Amino acid sequence: MSLDGKVAIVTGSGRGLGLAYAQELARQGAAVVINDVDADTAAEAVASIESAGGTAVAVVAPVGSSETAKELVRTAVDTFGRLDILVTNAGVLRDTVLWKMSDDDFDTVIGVHLRGTFTCVREAATYMRENQIAGRIICIGSPTGQRGNFGQTNYAAAKAGIVGMVRTWALELKKAGITANAVIPVAATAMTATVPYFAAAVEADAAGAPMPAFYRHDLGFGTSDDVSGLIAYLASDAASGVTGQAIGVGGDRIQLWSHPEPVVTAYRDGGWTYAALEDEFPAVIGDHAQSVGERFPALPEDLQRP
Repeated sequence: MSLDGKVAIVTGSGRGLGLAYAQELARQGAAVVINDVDADTAAEAVASIESAGGTAVAVVAPVGSSETAKELVRTAVDTFGRLDILVTNAGVLRDTVLWKMSDDDFDTVIGVHLRGTFTCVREAATYMRENQIAGRIICIGSPTGQRGNFGQTNYAAAKAGIVGMVRTWALELKKAGITANAVIPVAATAMTATVPYFAAAVEADAAGAPMPAFYRHDLGFGTSDDVSGLIAYLASDAASGVTGQAIGVGGDRIQLWSHPEPVVTAYRDGGWTYAALEDEFPAVIGDHAQSVGERFPALPEDLQRP
C-alpha cells in the first residue's frame, strides 16, 4: 500500500468528506488520527477504520486553538511514533447575508476554518521540520473561496485565505521537502442536500445508485469517495513534486485552479488620475470584467424536481 508506515491527522473526520479522507488514507496503509467534537461520532469513525483492517485513534476537541493543534500532533506521535500527513478539513457554517451577519457568525467560521488550519499546520510543520520528515500538508478549500457565494461572506473569506496560506507555505516549506496543497472538493454533503438543483444527485447517492452523468461529468459533482483518491495521492511519495497548488476534484472531473493573474494591463504617462480613469477605464476593462459566483448550466428536464 502506498502509505504504509505513514501517520496522518484528519481534522473534522467524524463524518462526511473528512471521514472519507480518513478511511482512504487508512485503506492505503496510513495510521490515522480522527478528530471530531462529538465523542460518539469520533468513536464510530475509528471503528469503521478498524473494522476494515486499518488503524486509528480519536481526538475529541474543537479545532481552532493552539491547544487542540498540539493535542492532535502529540497524539499522533505518542500513539504511532511520528507524523507524516495533515489534512485540515474541520469546518462549520453560519450562512447569512452581509447585513445580517453577526460578529459571532463571522468569528466562528473564521476561527474554525482559517485559524484552525493555521494552528494545525503550524504545529504539524514545526514537528516535521524538527524531525526532518518530508511531510504532506493538504488543506481543504471550496469553490466559494475561489468564486464567492451569496450569503457566505465568512466562509468565502476563510476558504480564500486557506488557499493564500497554502501558496505561502509551499514557499516556506520547500527547503524541508514538505509539500502544501489545497483541494477544492465538489461533492454531495449535508449542505448540498438542501439545494434543489442537486436533488436528483442527492437522491441517487442516498439510494446507493449511480449519480446521473450530468452531475458527475458536466458539473464535476460526485460522492465523498470521488474526492478521497486525490487526498491519498497528494499524501503519497508519488506527489513529492506537487506543491502550492489548488486542485479541484469531484465526480469524473479534476481541475487545476489558476493562481490570480492580471487579465488586462494598461499604461498611461503621468499615472491614472481620477479624470483619466473616468475617460479611459471602461475602454481599458472592455469585456474583461470578471464574473462572480458559480454558474450552473440548466438542469436537464428529467433531473428537475418541483
